[in-house]
Amino acid sequence: MQGLVTFIQQFINGLSLGSVYALMALGYTMVYGIAKMLNFAHGDIIMVGAYTVSVVCSILGMSPIFAVLASAVVCTTLGVTIEKIAYKPLRSASPLAVLITAIGVSYFLQSVALLIFGSNAKKVPPVVSLNSIRVANIDLSGVALVIIGVTVLIMICLSLFINCTKVGKAMLAVSEDKGAAELMGINVNATISLTFAIGSALAAVAGVLFVSSYGYVDPYTGALPGIKAFVAAVLGGIGSIPGAMLGGIILGVIESLSKAYISTNLADAIVFGVLIVVLLVKPTGILGKKKITKV
Repeated sequence: MQGLVTFIQQFINGLSLGSVYALMALGYTMVYGIAKMLNFAHGDIIMVGAYTVSVVCSILGMSPIFAVLASAVVCTTLGVTIEKIAYKPLRSASPLAVLITAIGVSYFLQSVALLIFGSNAKKVPPVVSLNSIRVANIDLSGVALVIIGVTVLIMICLSLFINCTKVGKAMLAVSEDKGAAELMGINVNATISLTFAIGSALAAVAGVLFVSSYGYVDPYTGALPGIKAFVAAVLGGIGSIPGAMLGGIILGVIESLSKAYISTNLADAIVFGVLIVVLLVKPTGILGKKKITKV
């Protein structure tokens, strides 16, 4: 009985962690699905959002709600600025050039954070602070429940936005064929900028939820979670919103159970190993669709 309770506890912890990965993965999958670019600086935008929360709450002494709004504004502005300066000139460039640029942007953001805040981790006041709920000897963390609920709500709203609004359908058109979309009167540049803005806003939410769980931030906070979020996006099928959600949840559960039952040191290796196995069996990811390009 105790073993079952422990398993359920770890599974819930995995759902909470996976929900954060899912939010990050949604940003990756939106940008890739529409702009066909991999924004590897996405994890560092999460770090910027977390530092914003720390500054607003700890230094300025403002309310957590204002901190969340400030984080969203800062991250959205940063995402759009990065797209305009770094990625827009590279839309016709090779994937390697885009990758090198993204890594450069990532290191730049980490270096700026290091210069401003130093290398020591900063304590972040919990934006989400709820008591745990005990059900059948299982402690349900209030923060974990909020994280899971917020992630599900965002995924539903994002899916409805993409499929049921004029702007969302314009995004789908740009993802299919930029040239044809432009001929139909769609502003491709504005659509891609909006995609980066939404992805960066999601990164801000992910950063807020992440630091609510762990309570600290440093210049490298978003680096490894950002990589894992990319793994989640690929695992679920990059370009698919439900796939990003599914990939994040699976990744979080595997990581949590691996740490509990196998080894904390091997958990990351197991996560990446699962990705390799899935891609060998289904290269497009779990919910990804194979596209045939006619020449």
